Amino acid sequence: MKLSLKALGVAAVLTTSVIGGAAFAASHMENPMVGGAAMFPDKNIVENAVNSADHTTLVAAVQAAGLVDTLMGEGPFTVFAPTNEAFAALPDGTVDTLLKPENKDQLVKILTCHVVAANVMSTDLVGMINADGGMHAIPTVGGCTLEASLDGDMVAITDEQGNVAHVTIADVRQSNGVIHVIDKVLLPAM
Repeated sequence: MKLSLKALGVAAVLTTSVIGGAAFAASHMENPMVGGAAMFPDKNIVENAVNSADHTTLVAAVQAAGLVDTLMGEGPFTVFAPTNEAFAALPDGTVDTLLKPENKDQLVKILTCHVVAANVMSTDLVGMINADGGMHAIPTVGGCTLEASLDGDMVAITDEQGNVAHVTIADVRQSNGVIHVIDKVLLPAM
């Protein structure tokens, strides 16, 4: 399931600071490095993502799905951005299969289930989780409903199949929204 750099093409990524404890204080300062690259709050999601070494698979998927222009748009968007390792954890051949033109609709559905049509910072999300008794429903632009909760000092995002991703870097500010890096790919109900 490894993709060559050639197959990946241009990269699009997300960046930030860890959710929990002291990370909340850091989240309102400078953007964190993501994938070894600086993330600039005056650049859009795609302009930043292409520089992250940890998000080359995500960038390739965004390109294959034809979502580059959308994610360069005005927004605001909150993107839960899976790392290369998150994609690598999918069953063998899954990514290669999804990147094929004949599977574009399925790829679009999966990717848009990682996007929320709002600018949601981690402190706001934790506040909503607490206000809703420990679990907050998040509707996505792809029509999925994710469930946000706290797992210790980390925000956990549960997809429609019951898979749980953790936010590893939060509040990477972009000119058209925010990125939260996650450690699993979120999947819609099948």
